[in-house]
Amino acid sequence: MIRAYQDDDLADLLEVWYQASLIAHPFLDETFLNQERENIAALYLPLAETWVYVREGRLVGFIALIGNEVGALFVDPTVQGKGIGRALMDHAGTLRAELEVEVFKANRIGRRFYDHYGFSLVKEHIHEQTGQPVFRLRLSGNRISDGGAPH
Repeated sequence: MIRAYQDDDLADLLEVWYQASLIAHPFLDETFLNQERENIAALYLPLAETWVYVREGRLVGFIALIGNEVGALFVDPTVQGKGIGRALMDHAGTLRAELEVEVFKANRIGRRFYDHYGFSLVKEHIHEQTGQPVFRLRLSGNRISDGGAPH
């Protein structure tokens, strides 16, 4: 079930983010991850429209939108590959005419997901804080309305 984020979801959301980040972003150091954990709670969540996926009473995924930007999309590694990320992205597509996202070039899991969903490359740049290459991707309205690309 997808529902709006509530303040008491914070601890579970941060745990999902952290566990998924360890798998998707093994190239990021612990110092950066700790700073991002603080930034999520203090800076990003207050600015974002955030939706959570609850399965069997447990928060197992979330998507955070800032305008048409997907600021975050994370799914608990124990339930990845079960359609939760797609469901969250489908939900975001009902809310926005166009979506954009940035994904680290080295994040093979994220890149594969966005490629399958139908996002296309807009540009590549260097992430200032980490020095890592990042792709900016876009999904146009016609791709959103048909649920993205087939798997």
